[in-house]
Amino acid sequence: MGLAAGFDYEARLTQILSSVNFGFQTVGTITHLPFKGNPKPMLGRLPKSKSLMVNKGFKNLGVDATIKKLTQYKFPIPVGISIGKTNLPVINNQNQAIQDIISTFVSFEKAKINHAFYELNISCPNLYGNVSFYPPKKLETLLIAIDKLKLIKPVFVKMPINKTNQEFLLMLKVISQHCPKGVIIGNLQTNRQDVSLDSDEVKKFPKGNFSGKPTYEKSNELIALTYKNFGKKLIIIGCGGIFSGRDAYQKIKLGASLVQLISGMIFEGPQLIAQINLQFIDLLHQDGLTHIHQAIGLDNKQRRKITR
Repeated sequence: MGLAAGFDYEARLTQILSSVNFGFQTVGTITHLPFKGNPKPMLGRLPKSKSLMVNKGFKNLGVDATIKKLTQYKFPIPVGISIGKTNLPVINNQNQAIQDIISTFVSFEKAKINHAFYELNISCPNLYGNVSFYPPKKLETLLIAIDKLKLIKPVFVKMPINKTNQEFLLMLKVISQHCPKGVIIGNLQTNRQDVSLDSDEVKKFPKGNFSGKPTYEKSNELIALTYKNFGKKLIIIGCGGIFSGRDAYQKIKLGASLVQLISGMIFEGPQLIAQINLQFIDLLHQDGLTHIHQAIGLDNKQRRKITR
């Protein structure tokens, strides 16, 4: 189990998360310039929906302060750095956004931080301006610029879940042709009419988008789609709506090699991480498996056998 980006955005937790049984974590999302966050409210609870309203908009200390904090530590578990564009009006077009993102990568590459991977967060829906890397040509322009950095550590792209399957596949095709080793599926629920959301709870928050259970079904659908079409090219990290070991295990059986959460821990408590790890053992035994690796994509593989 990993901690997803969006929780430890000030890099405070790298020394303690292993104590609650996290196996890896992501710091950030970090941007080139610091940002104090969107106007309040930045967070809110939707208990009936098992969801959080999220509207922080890449609140973080900025790359320089984050590097200064992280260089003093050794990490007991693998740590990833999530990178996105600075959420300020001065970054208001595609070229500026690309240069801003590249500058953050370059700063981390020069720093003496023993992190394990990068996340490229192109899917936060709570940002200023009209910059978007969803259109394949714009995504390719960004990835070409990152290719030129010749990064040694792997890059995973944080994906949206509000695109059609066809749009999603076009994005995956571009990603598979460039440096990223995989994708993280996925980010927040932007559809306020989604049946998993309680409409009265949604009305309390005119701004922001939603994490937790409202992301679960679409995340699973896109994990299965990605594994079926790009499972041999891209590693999949499953994220969205994990509140139990069975939730996490389902993402693995659909094709995820790793899983992340935030909202489940907020609602259920930090003991959830250890509980999930223990539940994995029973779930593996129920499927006649001995190692979690054997479960990756199992449902997709079984469906293929049935259709042949």
